[in-house]
Amino acid sequence: MKNIYIIFVLALLTSCAPIRVNYDYEKTTDFSAYKTYNYYTNLNTGMNELDDKRLINALNQALQSKGYSLSETPDFLIDIKSAEFQQQRNNNVGVGVGGTGRNVGGGISIGLPIGQSQLGREIIFDFVDERKNGLFWQAVSESNYKPNATPDKREALFTALVDKVLQGFPPESK
Repeated sequence: MKNIYIIFVLALLTSCAPIRVNYDYEKTTDFSAYKTYNYYTNLNTGMNELDDKRLINALNQALQSKGYSLSETPDFLIDIKSAEFQQQRNNNVGVGVGGTGRNVGGGISIGLPIGQSQLGREIIFDFVDERKNGLFWQAVSESNYKPNATPDKREALFTALVDKVLQGFPPESK
């Protein structure tokens, strides 16, 4: 029953709150050489400990479903950083007054923001090969953030976010 609830919340969250991701990577990297991963020991995500656990659990499940293994001697390390920000309001109502006459014109326009502004969260995922390339893959995600969300909704959001982030890993060969 819990899985059905999470899937429902996931669908609701992804339909209402888009997750945007930008990717960057080192073009010369042989991604097929990477099979194992771990996290930096001094990982400081900028989130609370419970959200850290939720995010890392979602990331572990997703990476392992792609065939990667958590290891004490990893091929690459993962660093995660996040920041909250106030999202700009996109909805405005315009009020305008204008006049014209004999080559003379004028006007006034005012944009009034409507609705409440929302919190957003940017999470940066860095995949680093300390033996060879250094940083070789990065994803920067942005999504809505609700600080009062329930634990189930937070878990579902992190699962959706990680799924979206890992759509670009490894990058498709061209």
